[in-house]
Formats: sequence, C-alpha cells, structure tokens
Amino acid sequence: MTARGVTKAFGGVRALDSVDFEADWGEVHALLGENGAGKTTLCNILAGIYRADSGDIAVGGARRELRNPAQAIEAGIGMVHQHFRLVEPMTVAENIHLGWPETPGVVTQRALIDRTRRFMDEIGLHVDPTAKIWQLSVGEQQRVEILRVLARGARVLILDEPTAVLTAPEAEDLFKVMRSLAAAGLTVIFISHKLNEVLEVSDRLTVLRNGVREITRPSAGATAQELARLMTGEERELEVEHRVVTGEASLDLRGVSARNDRGIGALHEVDLTVRAGEIMGIAGVSGNGQTELAEVICSLRPAQSGSITLNGTDITDFSVRAIANMGVGHIPEDRIGVGMVLSAPVKDNAVLHNYWTGEFSRGVSLDRARVISFAKRLVELARVQTRSVFAAAGQLSGGNQQRLVARREALVGDRALVAAHPTRGLDVNAAQEVRATILEKRDHGCAVLMISDDLDEIMLMSDRIAVMYEGRVMGVFDAADADRERIGLLMGGHEPALAAAP
Repeated sequence: MTARGVTKAFGGVRALDSVDFEADWGEVHALLGENGAGKTTLCNILAGIYRADSGDIAVGGARRELRNPAQAIEAGIGMVHQHFRLVEPMTVAENIHLGWPETPGVVTQRALIDRTRRFMDEIGLHVDPTAKIWQLSVGEQQRVEILRVLARGARVLILDEPTAVLTAPEAEDLFKVMRSLAAAGLTVIFISHKLNEVLEVSDRLTVLRNGVREITRPSAGATAQELARLMTGEERELEVEHRVVTGEASLDLRGVSARNDRGIGALHEVDLTVRAGEIMGIAGVSGNGQTELAEVICSLRPAQSGSITLNGTDITDFSVRAIANMGVGHIPEDRIGVGMVLSAPVKDNAVLHNYWTGEFSRGVSLDRARVISFAKRLVELARVQTRSVFAAAGQLSGGNQQRLVARREALVGDRALVAAHPTRGLDVNAAQEVRATILEKRDHGCAVLMISDDLDEIMLMSDRIAVMYEGRVMGVFDAADADRERIGLLMGGHEPALAAAP
C-alpha cells in the first residue's frame, strides 16, 4: 500500500503536508510522532474517514478512491481506532457480527456465540462473547475492535495505539497476532508512543513531525533515544526521587468492597493507605479491580461495605461534587466517557469539575469572562494544542485531550489525586509532562493514587507499590524494595502472602 503527496488541512492548519508513505505486504510498519503530528489523520485518510485535499493512494499497485470506510474495507483496509466504536448495549458476539458479510441472515444467539468463539480461536484473541460491551474493561473492548476489523477481511490492518489499553502480557499476545498476520502476507500499520514496543514488533518505521514525514527506515538498529529525538527535536529524561513518607494517612480505605457493572464482586475488603506527599502506585493486570477502586474513591461507584476517609473525614457516602469540593482530583481511565464532553468547547471542559465554585459561578449563572481567562491559562499551562478555547474538545487530538484533563484535575486535587492510566496514549514529551505534573502534586503534599497497566511506569513513579489481584491487595512494597519478579508473581496471584502492611 502506498500514499503519495497526501495533504490535509483543517481550518487553514495543515495536519499533513505532502506526506509520502509506503507499507509492504507481510510487514509490521510502525508510525511514530508526537500528539498532533498527523499520524491519526493519515490513517483516517487511508481508512476512508477523511478525504485528502490532494495526493494519491494505491493498494496492491492499483489506485483507489477512498471516499468512505466502506470503500476502504472493500479495498482491504481496516482501522482499529483509539476511541472505541462499539454498540454498548449489544454483546461481544453481536458486535463482531454486525456488518460482517459472513453473518447468516437468520441465526440464533447460540450460533453467534459459537461462531465468535471459533473466530477468536483462529485469531488468538479472546473475550467473553456473551458479555455486553458496557460490561467490559477498556482492554477487553479494544480486543473486540480488533476482532471486528479482522472479521471483515482486512488485508491492511491499521492499529491506532492498540497497546495503550493493554497490559504487558496482553500486549505480547497482540504482538504474536500481529506477527502471525504479517507472516500470512497481511500489512499491519501500528501507531504507538511506546518506543520499546515499536522496536520489538515492527519491521520498518516512519516518523511524522508537524505533519511532515521525517524518515522511513528499518527498525533494526534504531534506539528509543534516536526515535524520541526524531519525533520531538529534543531529548528529555524525567528524574524521579523516591520518598519514604511516614505519618498519618491522608487517603485511607478500610474493608472496602464493591461490585462491577455486571453485579459481580470486584473489590474484596480492600485496606489501603496513601499518605500526604507520596505516590502509591497500583500494579495489576487489567480487570482486577483497579477501575472499581478509582471509581469507589471518587464516588462514581458505591461501596458495598467498608469506609473511605480523607484527612480523617469519612467520605464514603459523599456525592461526586462533594468529593471534588474536598480537594480530590480524578484523572479517569476513560477520558472520553467520563472526563470530557466532546461536543462542548474547550473552555467549558476546562471548568467541568469545578464550575460551581465561587471562582466561576455567580448564583445560577457562570462568569464567562473568568471561565475564558481560566481556560486560556489552563491550555497554556498544559501545553494543549488547539486553535481556540472556543473549539469543540472533540477536535483535539487524544493526547491533547489527556493533557487538558490531567492538568485540570491536578488543579482540583489539592488533597488527593486519583490518576487512572494518566499517560495512556501520550507521546514521549506529553507523557513526561503529565508525570511531571503528578510529581509536582506529590511534592506539594498531595496524596497520589496512581493506577497504570505499565509496570515500568509504576516502578518509575511510585514511592510505594500495591499489587492487586482479583480485587484484593496482595502486597505493598516500598520503592526501594520493589522486585519486578515478585510483583509479577503477585499480579498473577501466585504468591498470596502479603509483602508488607498497607
């Protein structure tokens, strides 16, 4: 598949400037660049979602007009998007069969489930076919997206940040699938900000910077430092000094239990303490209660039993607004569904979590001038790339959306900050900026609970690490005593003994 001279502008701003791109059959080709560099725009053009202002696209040597996704699928190009496009009230099996040409005209639920299981066995990706989409974890929903595209016969598979929602073992399984697809002669285009993954799985790579192709080269021999420099024009490294914090708990959970969206127990009598001025990292394989833990603390999910206190005040039954008023910020796992209103302008999203305070509210109305002024300061502080604070938040790239949410919640979180996968989908520089923001909150005495599927990130950022398995805290480690092998065993439930008192 080749693209020649592809140009695309939005509102006078060029997202792509005469980009040439080529991916061979039977290869995994990585596409790199900062947030807003044009990676997703290029792939949306290849997938028929956007139309290029100029340029040509050819598949198998034949020039193709890709005016919509149906034409792209017909040409053999399918894309798995960073933000999910599933029908939430329907089951996994139903979603996979929607629009699949091989779906029988008349079929029973049992037949759909059996066909789905057979297809999953062929591909090597598995999700409960009977579960409804809204009941799945983010990682499980991502797998369903991949299965849907493969079911439609895509010969060129575009994956936009597929590992951003996967744990290390899940990512390794995906890499095996990608390699097997490439070995079968398919082309896999892989967008990622995780440079070590790119070097591990890709055959070749292309770097975009400010909408222009910087380089295309074999992945063999490249280094993460070299790629980061090509992507950003600079080389940055975050230095983290771990702390040993003593004293009273700031955020304290005692015997907390909660159910997931399917009504099944997800947290089981969790005891956990986060002290002021420390980062408590939560390590665990996706789906072991981390999501429910964050939601229970922030009152997005009720606790079935137990208590949650903040600086000695029981906040277990508080409302979401009351939790924010207490000084608890929340960077949510799902920034689209929970953290933002995409149709609303950036300025409104900037105050989404504290618009009712005296700073912005005058009785029943908002002080629009103050909202706009605050939004401009926030955009500058978070280095959000947007043409205007009046632009819809949905027009921002995923990384810029995350920058906005992370910095907004850091400002709200004076006492505690719950950060769930705060750097998911971010490029190197953006991830460093969000991490620096979290460290800044810690250094100013905030109690930080940080959840991440990336064990490297947890070990880099955390002063203490708690390991969760099947909704239970399996052990708590000081950063100095954290052992990757033992943490890995605990994440798999293979060593039930507690490592230390929480």
